[in-house]
Amino acid sequence: MSDSSELSPSGSSSAYENRVPKGLKFFYAIGAASESMMSIAFNTFNFFFYTNILGIPGTLAGLAITIALVFDAITDPLVGAISDRWTAKLGRRHPFMLAAPLPVMLTLFMIYTPPETFGDFGLFMWLTILTILMRSSMTLFHVPHLALGAELSADFTERTRVMSLNTLMQAMGAYGFGYFAYSYFFKSTPEFENGMLNSAAYVDLAITAALLGGAIMLLSTVATMRVIPRLSLAPANLPRFSIKEFFSDCQSALNNRNYLMLLLGYLLLSATLGTRETLGIHVNTYYWELVPSQIRYFTLVGMVAPIIGFLVTAPLHERFEKKPVLIFGLIGLLVCSASPVTLRIFGLMPENHSDELLPVLMAFYLATVTCGVILLISAMSALADITDEQELVTGRRQEGTFYAARSFFGKASSGLGHLFAGIAIDVISFPVGAEPGSVDADTIFRLGLIEGPIAIIPAFIAIYFYRKYDLSRERHAEIQAQLAATS
Repeated sequence: MSDSSELSPSGSSSAYENRVPKGLKFFYAIGAASESMMSIAFNTFNFFFYTNILGIPGTLAGLAITIALVFDAITDPLVGAISDRWTAKLGRRHPFMLAAPLPVMLTLFMIYTPPETFGDFGLFMWLTILTILMRSSMTLFHVPHLALGAELSADFTERTRVMSLNTLMQAMGAYGFGYFAYSYFFKSTPEFENGMLNSAAYVDLAITAALLGGAIMLLSTVATMRVIPRLSLAPANLPRFSIKEFFSDCQSALNNRNYLMLLLGYLLLSATLGTRETLGIHVNTYYWELVPSQIRYFTLVGMVAPIIGFLVTAPLHERFEKKPVLIFGLIGLLVCSASPVTLRIFGLMPENHSDELLPVLMAFYLATVTCGVILLISAMSALADITDEQELVTGRRQEGTFYAARSFFGKASSGLGHLFAGIAIDVISFPVGAEPGSVDADTIFRLGLIEGPIAIIPAFIAIYFYRKYDLSRERHAEIQAQLAATS
């Protein structure tokens, strides 16, 4: 089909009626890879770095990220609301995306290079301030980027394909960089048999993530500028941005029942994902007694899972409604993620250092991530549908405001996870800088209990809210028809 024949129909706010050109989809999606590289460098490693290398209390490390979360609650919807109204030659989204790379790169590097003279409180303040600056800068890219994805196609299933590729690239960036980090930065040396205890490796990690992630972020922004002429402009009658209008946008979004249900479910899910991610290195290093050369294989499995999710989610959405697919993904994620520790408690897992342990853990990890990818794609695709519903009800296109919640709760997983994990390792008195195999058995047991069965409790509650979502394929088709008729 020619490019001109794919033009969005009159009245649609999307760039294309059906299929989005493959090249455009690819360059859009690699923006997610750049974000995930920097997020892995921050979320996966900084908690271990600040608590186990620098030695500050876990509660302080967790509190620093949680304080930043308060600012995220303001900056994410703020950027979304402003970009929804922005008028410029570069459109509503790209000016913000261009402003993001440099400050994100600088702040990520500085997080891993704190002054050596700082004590616990100084390190706490350093981490807090730089986290606020880094995540606020990331918001300039993340929120408009997600909103741009919702604007590319008006088609129910094509939106799933766009978000599937975006999620695939996000996972490839994260797991690919994770494999490189464990293989190269944290490899065993004569001085550090376990490379996770090598403080110098974290600086190299930050430099590489900043340079590579920033370059890809800029490439994605520039390469997607060709779609700007097709994108809808801010309505001429839309009031100028003000604090009053900002709160009006937020209230309007929260009045949408489907949006609110997804929001509450994702918040609870974020608490589970963040706790498990934050404690991941502790659990792999001390509970399962794995070394970086073994841990890196999880990232290879992690790169396979998004491919499976990418291939199966759109067909699932063609056969089933998005709601049951979303709930299936959530339940599968919870069961598979908690199984290894639960089975160990009942004596059903292979012993540490056995040949069978790593393959079994990798199998559970593959199932967990695959279910998580299906869940994420379904939620992001559903959000795009809700923006159409919102336009019909209110006359507003609020992709920026709606996807600000996705950005915020992505950060909430880090903030809540760091806080819960920080309090947890202080409560169980987990030792700083201990050698694997030397930690008291009761402490190890409690660590596994927190990361396994206890961590999944909030996400089980999320199932209740996801069951309340009720925007079906049939209803979405009616919304699209009504939007076209009223244009």
